[in-house]
Amino acid sequence: MAETRIIHGFHAIVAKLRHSAESIKEIHVAEGRRDGRMADLLRAAEQAGLRVMPTSVARLDGMAGTTRHQGVVARIDARQHHLTVDDVLEGLTTPPLLLVLDGIQDPHNLGACLRVADGAGAHAVIAPRDRAVGLNATAIKVASGAADTVPYVVVTNLARTLRELKERDIRVVGAAGDAGNNLYSVDQRGPLAWVLGAEGDGLRRLTRDTCDELISIPMRGSVESLNVSVASGVCLFETLRQRQSQSP
Repeated sequence: MAETRIIHGFHAIVAKLRHSAESIKEIHVAEGRRDGRMADLLRAAEQAGLRVMPTSVARLDGMAGTTRHQGVVARIDARQHHLTVDDVLEGLTTPPLLLVLDGIQDPHNLGACLRVADGAGAHAVIAPRDRAVGLNATAIKVASGAADTVPYVVVTNLARTLRELKERDIRVVGAAGDAGNNLYSVDQRGPLAWVLGAEGDGLRRLTRDTCDELISIPMRGSVESLNVSVASGVCLFETLRQRQSQSP
């Protein structure tokens, strides 16, 4: 039998149902939950011919290792399945919010970035295949579950991917310490991809040149830069703040 692992939350499981339903072995849902979101998931699972089991909340807590599973847990094939940017963007009902990482080689930083992306509600983390650490066991552990809730998209050509995002009317904004505009002067309420580089090296030249614009994070102390996961959190949560304060 293939090795399996647990994922949880509507976003992660609906994405699996949409793009790789064959990797799902079984789905457990909270007993008695009958809201519209659950009904949609159950309908999609039925169409995919998947087994769905009503399960106590206590058991879901144990399976997920957290109480923040939203009442839905799935057991999936542990082997990685390729996910594309199109897979992520398809069917979104809110403006895309993406985190693009350029040249991150420390798995602890990658895991922390995934955790930040989950907290801010980002729809995906995108990274290049080359000159990047990849989603290894250390990154997954540091992510504390976010590797199973935030789609991680690996691309062969980062600059080309950024151009494709721009063609989809997604604004591509890079973070750079020497940029003239600062984080708080940029309107972030529309479709947006934040691009951040490794601490010290920053964004590669071609990545910088492909961005629509560059911004800086205002620094008031003696240090010149922030860890990439901290910088990601600052940028993503400013986007979240602006979107939440947007008038309906």
